[in-house]
Amino acid sequence: MAATSKKKAKAKKKTSKKKVAKKTKKTAKKAVKKKTAKKVAKKKKKVATKKKPAKKKTTKKPAKKRASAARKRSRPVIKMMGDTIVHGIDPYQAKRGEKYMSTRQLEHFRTILENWRSQLVDDISRTIHSMQDETINHPDPTDRATQETDMSLELRSRDRERKLIKKIDDTFVLIDAGDYGFCENCGVEIGIQRLEARPTATLCIDCKTLDEIRERQVI
Repeated sequence: MAATSKKKAKAKKKTSKKKVAKKTKKTAKKAVKKKTAKKVAKKKKKVATKKKPAKKKTTKKPAKKRASAARKRSRPVIKMMGDTIVHGIDPYQAKRGEKYMSTRQLEHFRTILENWRSQLVDDISRTIHSMQDETINHPDPTDRATQETDMSLELRSRDRERKLIKKIDDTFVLIDAGDYGFCENCGVEIGIQRLEARPTATLCIDCKTLDEIRERQVI
């Protein structure tokens, strides 16, 4: 009996040793797996950081340069006929400290008005000659109707130009009197830029806007 009990105790010890050995192996495997997982994660992080594109350096402009650029963008570009105000006449560039409506400025606007007037007169004479030449009576009523509508539109536009010529003549009187360039309502300076855009202007921007508002209310 004692021998059998000893054998059983030895067998139990062996089995317990085997279980401990298995457990240690499992823990060792788990530790190795954890280490490898950490290494893989570190490698992935390094690759991700390498792939990220470097941020471009944005050189900020100083406040003064930004303000000047914004002013340039906000400046109105004045155009009336073609690239220049009137064909062959560039916009007036006032010198620093120059008096408003000096003799140079008045001469500049006088040349603009003279050239503009001559262009309008040429257009009117051209239409009169074309109307005299085109005295064909079309047999087709539709052709006759189109010809009449074209002629009426041409006459209407030429009538507008005739009124504009009268306005230009009135402006010449203002230049001779020394009242050109000043608002006839409030007496404020109209401004060179506004006169470049509309040389026959007699009202400043504020008075003109008020006048337009009144006209809309009446309508």
